[in-house]
Amino acid sequence: MSQKTNPDPQESTEKIPSREMWAKRSPQQERTAEKTARQPDERERSAAEDHARLLVFRYDPEVEDKREPRFDEFTVPFEQGMTVLDALIYARDTFDPSLTFRHSCRQAICGSDAFFINGRQRLGCRTQIEGLSEPVRVEPLPHQEVVKDLVVDMEQFYDQMDAVDPYFRTEQRPDSDLEEQRQSPANREKIKMSTRCIWCGACTSSCNIAAGDNYLGPAAINKAYRFMMDEREGEAIEQQRLETMDEEEGVWRCQTQFSCTEVCPKDIPLTEHIQELKREAVKNNLKFW
Repeated sequence: MSQKTNPDPQESTEKIPSREMWAKRSPQQERTAEKTARQPDERERSAAEDHARLLVFRYDPEVEDKREPRFDEFTVPFEQGMTVLDALIYARDTFDPSLTFRHSCRQAICGSDAFFINGRQRLGCRTQIEGLSEPVRVEPLPHQEVVKDLVVDMEQFYDQMDAVDPYFRTEQRPDSDLEEQRQSPANREKIKMSTRCIWCGACTSSCNIAAGDNYLGPAAINKAYRFMMDEREGEAIEQQRLETMDEEEGVWRCQTQFSCTEVCPKDIPLTEHIQELKREAVKNNLKFW
């Protein structure tokens, strides 16, 4: 076949430069050309890496084929800032609409999306995929009955919270309806951390004593601490709360494992609050104060 002497004008714009063109380029131009030539490969490699793998616990007692617990794997596109909740929502909306889990505000405030993620109680909306080893293992909270997939029965947890009467009660009100019931800055500072509880249940799930026991659990005790230590609450209700804490299911069941404090998404010093209520119970029994 004869060689062309007059190449087609369209071929003059070929992507691969000729040997003569390379010889005329400066080192900087060569580096730029090499970088440009590598870009497609880098994009392909980046596309392959920008995915997250999830192993999600599945269980549905109402479907015969799903009554045996198992793990399903989902591969979802990864984006900077993606949370475990984001990944679960993508997996549900894209791959399996039957995937069931609780979520609401997505701002680490509602407490509805507490899961057991990579062996630790965490909020799905607050836990970044980037900081986890893959595959990311997502399970329902331990020590609680599984309703379906990642949804657990929270009835016992709410009963525990209700047992400490989690409402503010006072015996003395201001004379005027327009006057507020004042609280000192020091007292506010004392109870500030306890008010951050979002009822997610992560702390109670992490507590081995609370598993299958009548123990009130760290969340309920923290709620009692929040009101009992509030200087505006009446003495009678304060004494009532203290007696509840001093019962068999109260603070004395705590074995100071600190697991509740470690997993609390709001960094509440739960174990410290429990120990302080123990001291208050001792003082009340001794009547020295």
